[in-house]
Formats: sequence, C-alpha cells, structure tokens
Amino acid sequence: MLIKNIKELFQVESTPRADILRGTEMAELPSLKNAWVWVENERIKDFGTMENCPVVAGETIDATDKMVLPTWCDSHTHLVFAGSREGEFVDRIKRLTYEEIARRGGGILNSAKRLQATSEEDLLEQSYQRLQEVIGYGTGLIEIKSGYGLTVESELKILRTIQKLKKLSPIEIKSTFLGAHAIPLAYKNNRAAYIQLIIEEMLPKIAEENLADYIDVFCEKVAFSVAETERIIEAGLKYGLKPKIHTNQFNCMGGIQASVKHGAISVDHLEVVNEEEIECLKNSNTIATLLPSAPFFINDHYPPARKLIDAGLGVALATDFNPGSTPSGRMPFVLSLACIKLRMTPEEAINAATINGAAALELRHDYGSIGIGKIANILITKKIPSLGYLPYSFGSDLVEEVILKGQKIV
Repeated sequence: MLIKNIKELFQVESTPRADILRGTEMAELPSLKNAWVWVENERIKDFGTMENCPVVAGETIDATDKMVLPTWCDSHTHLVFAGSREGEFVDRIKRLTYEEIARRGGGILNSAKRLQATSEEDLLEQSYQRLQEVIGYGTGLIEIKSGYGLTVESELKILRTIQKLKKLSPIEIKSTFLGAHAIPLAYKNNRAAYIQLIIEEMLPKIAEENLADYIDVFCEKVAFSVAETERIIEAGLKYGLKPKIHTNQFNCMGGIQASVKHGAISVDHLEVVNEEEIECLKNSNTIATLLPSAPFFINDHYPPARKLIDAGLGVALATDFNPGSTPSGRMPFVLSLACIKLRMTPEEAINAATINGAAALELRHDYGSIGIGKIANILITKKIPSLGYLPYSFGSDLVEEVILKGQKIV
C-alpha cells in the first residue's frame, strides 16, 4: 500500500525519539509536508516527501489535502462491561456525588451486578461492538481492564472475553486485572477476606490461563487504602503482572508514592496531585496518564496537565471508556478536552495520545509513531486546514480511514 500526496505526515521518526516524551519534548511533533508512506507486510517500509515518491505495486491511496498520523494508543479503558448506567447520570444531574452514588450501591457495584447476570456470549457481542466503534475513531492500540466482575467467576469471564477480542480483531490489546476495583457487598464487613480472595484465588487462576498483562488497584478512599494497594501490587508482581494504578482521582493519599515504589508503568487519573507527588514522579519512569473525559462527565475538576508537563513529566492521554464515569471511547474528543480544559497544545495532546500512550503499554518500539519497521497503524483525516483543526472541531468526525497492521479497516 502507498499513501501519497499527504498534506502533512505527523509523528515521523527518522531517528528514534525518547521512549517517553517529557516536559518540553512533548511540544515537538516532527512532520513532513507533501509526503508519502509505503506499507508492506503489516509494517511501514519507508516514508518521505513527494519529490522522491516510489512507484509501488498494490493499492494506492491519494491523501490530497488530508493529514496522516499514527493511530491513537488508548492506554486506559474498561471497554468490557454489561449494559449502561444512565440512571446514575440523572442522579448526578440531581447533585448526587460519585461517593454518594457508590454508597447507595450504585457505581462499580451496579455494573458488577449487571455483568454477573450477563452471559459470556452476550458480553462478547456488546464488547466487540464497542471495540469496532473505537477503531472507527482512529484507535489502533488499546488496554482493557477487568473490574466489573468482583467474583472469581465474573472477573475470569471479563478477562476471557478480552482474550476472545484479541482473536477477533486486528487491534492490539493489552489486558489488565482490576479485581481490586471495589469491595463487593458480600464483603462489606470483611475487606480482608475479599483481598485474600483476590490474592489466593483470582491471581493463581489468571496466571494459569495467562489472562492478564498488568494488575491494577483503585487506590482511593471509596475503594482501597494505600496499604491494601501495596499488598495487592506485591501479590501481582509475584505472577509477573506489573502495576498500572488508579489513584488521585479524588484524594492525595500516598497512592502515587506507593505505585512508584513498586515500579508502576503508569498512575492514572491524577485529578488531584501535590508537589511531593510531582517530585516523586520526576524521579521515576512511571507515566502520568490523564483521563479528562471522566471529570468532564461527572462534572469534577480536571487534572493539572500544564503543571505536570511544565515540571518535566511525561503525560499520556486515554479515554477511561466505562459505563459510569466515561461512556465514550472517542479519543479525538479526549484531545479536544486536553487542549480546552487541560491547556495542552495540539502537539502535546497528540504526543500524549500516541507515543506516550504506547509507552504506557510498553509497546513504544512498535506503535505510536511513523517509523521504518514499525507496525503500520495509520489514520487518515478528512480534508482539514491544519493540525489544530482536529481538537478545535470537537464535534466533528474527522477520521476518514483507519489502517491497522497494513490493512484498511475503516
């Protein structure tokens, strides 16, 4: 496949950039104008400007007046879930808080109840439709968590569904075990017993079937304490599951320090963060993954992206696609929120949604940029005037074609 006459080809890597872009590096987005990309055998064979465009046997795509970028790398989702929770959406309109809804048996426990009652076949069908939807938005690499099961059987059901999605779809998927998403009602008065269930029953079965790449814990006052988080992280590490931790969505309580201590790949949410936590992240390789569509939907405050980037940190962006706080997997809207609400530039937002997103899934060597030998995951926009038009036109669908592993999908 040859894509030619590209108005501007972004995120090109003629020479390798840093595995994680940090601070001022995030403002740099290498590009070529009037360009071409040559794809062969699932990978990028070459790229350059039209003055030296090759003649290639096979399909040719004319991208006149269109932009070309690597596909989005969405490093934090809960895409496998059952049903929806629009009732809680109305509750929030009536001024109930996230914590109040959770205490009434809503939130995560609501989704767990629905999932437990859903067959594996129905769950797979729902999830596959969502996966096809996010691919249409330009996503070519995705992480999917469990966490809406909260029983041994149902957590395994989610993780097995993720494995089936890997076989059904060309998109690369990473799987994360999030049994520690909430305390089930059955264990409301015996938290220790549920944590023991995670460690002694869930983890061995997950490891035996090789169902997960990472382990996650929701480290928050409404979920798990720092001490509980550390215990679960340490148990996961014994099975080779590296941590990617939910923390600092509502409170600063030591979750970032605990995550960095245990070598977390990323800490995700960070709607609240203090100076001590920023210093901790500066001295680590842990990526700050921001999920701006969550505070958008629950009408909460946004993470301080500008403060994090100006402090020299590496930031990634992801959708947090889930039924309760972010019922959307639309990465282009996340970019718009990053620019509008987080004060990130379009270049910073695209770096956060491509290279740094790939790094947050440890796949930076194959995904996140246009480089020779990298997987040919490419999106082609509609005819647009400039790069800034992507986040500017937040209500428009500007992705025209999506290519995954060298094959046109959309």
